[in-house]
Amino acid sequence: MKTFTVADYLLQRLQEAGIAHLFGVPGDYNLEFLDHVIDHPEITWVGCANELNAAYAADGYGRSHGAAALLTTFGVGELSAINGVAGSYAEYVPVLHIVGAPATEVQQRGDCVHHSLGDGDFQHFHRMAREVSVAHAVVTAKHAAQEIDHVMTQMLRQRRPGYLQLAVDVARTPIDPPRQPLFTAAVSDEKALVAFANAAERLLAPARRVALLADFLADRWQVAAQLATLRQIRPIPCATLLMGKGVLDEQQPGYLGTYAAAASDSRIQAAIEQADVTLLVGVRFTDTLTAGFTQQFAPAGLIELQPEHAKVAGDLFASVAMADALRILEKLFRQYGRHWQAGLSSLPPAEVEEGGAITQRNFWRMLQRYLKPGDLIVADQGTAAFGAAVLQLPEKAQLMVQPLWGSIGYTLPAAFGALTADPERRLILVIGDGSAQLTIQELGSMQRDGQRPVILLLNNDGYSVERAIHGPTQRYNDISNWNWTALPHALSQTCQAQSWCVTEAVQLEEVLFRLSQPDVLSLVEVVLAKEDIPPLLRKVTDALHQRNSC
Repeated sequence: MKTFTVADYLLQRLQEAGIAHLFGVPGDYNLEFLDHVIDHPEITWVGCANELNAAYAADGYGRSHGAAALLTTFGVGELSAINGVAGSYAEYVPVLHIVGAPATEVQQRGDCVHHSLGDGDFQHFHRMAREVSVAHAVVTAKHAAQEIDHVMTQMLRQRRPGYLQLAVDVARTPIDPPRQPLFTAAVSDEKALVAFANAAERLLAPARRVALLADFLADRWQVAAQLATLRQIRPIPCATLLMGKGVLDEQQPGYLGTYAAAASDSRIQAAIEQADVTLLVGVRFTDTLTAGFTQQFAPAGLIELQPEHAKVAGDLFASVAMADALRILEKLFRQYGRHWQAGLSSLPPAEVEEGGAITQRNFWRMLQRYLKPGDLIVADQGTAAFGAAVLQLPEKAQLMVQPLWGSIGYTLPAAFGALTADPERRLILVIGDGSAQLTIQELGSMQRDGQRPVILLLNNDGYSVERAIHGPTQRYNDISNWNWTALPHALSQTCQAQSWCVTEAVQLEEVLFRLSQPDVLSLVEVVLAKEDIPPLLRKVTDALHQRNSC
């Protein structure tokens, strides 16, 4: 009978968390653990081109699937991945980072081994990882079960990364299988919940104009269905910030569009900010999404729900879970909602400009017509993300962006991870040329695994976001000019991909029509003028330029 080991224990906990794929790069300190992964009947190894891309892929998988796992080797591997893990930490994505480490005796002796700093201290990188993980452990043979369970419980409960350093000898240590399931549910304090209910009722009962603003934490804590129920009871005016786009059904009555504070359409801004009561659900105001913190709300009219606390008119109610608070609000909606003003319909879609060169304006209008229910649109930081703000998503479609951490190049490997989680979903990646040059290697992994994304690569000849902020003609905003349509063939000897380069609107429209149901990876190079940026991005960059000049 095969011995059950610490490696097997960890894999069983990953399986319990619903994680069916492990992203990473092999290294000599994690190879024995990888043997257990290969032998596991339910968990698949997904090799990536480098550790940074693997971290991005795990993040994309976690956003699509609920949780993810990443495996690197000690030192060189984990430091290459830490930027991606930091993005998961900033934007609340539960990714377990497993690091294969030298044997315990080697560490205790302080041997000068490869991938270390040569000073006998093997905890340098663990200390670095502590800053971007909610729980972390150097797994020991004696307490492995408790250490693994603690890190995974906190990772899943707080929706942020966890870190496990697993020495090669500890991974092979015999251990008993788990006896109890992980317990990750947040529990509300009953007294605080009652107090919140009373305070919310005092605010909502006399109100006549109630609005809803939702953001990405509502998605991470999986309350989209509860928000849809509230809106079915009463279709109040609703909007999302860019990072939370998709958590509200944009086809339901009352949806207005993307809220961006002073950079918003004036009708959206007024409906959200000037209500008698505004519900903020999972909202985090960030500089780039509010044109430099230009939101204007009267605190006395706010009900704010965060994952584990709530506020009503500035009063804090600790230990109130978001899902429980929404159940209370559902009762109040049923009781008082008929008195509240219904929301107006969303802004009508603009007509597509016929003919001529492709511009940011007509690109996004054509993309709007191309979208279908259930699509996943992945938009990289820069012109892509801010252009996507104008889209009205079809039913069950989602937008994946990373505007808080804002690491350019994130989306191509993140798209790879998202498609690994759901290979049958139609995925549309919109990425700039500068961003793509950072992480294009994962195009090979997509082809290896038979993925079929539609990649719209915006070639605007360099870093257009930075040009808009500062130095429009400086050479530091220039990049090398790649032969983009040749890359799928360069990165796969058995390439089945198809590529186009389009410069005219009519060409793009024809290609999008042909890609209604793509059966292979499809890359479309969309040539744009370098100074052409979406209107929302213009407002945001003007605000950032002003802040950076202070």
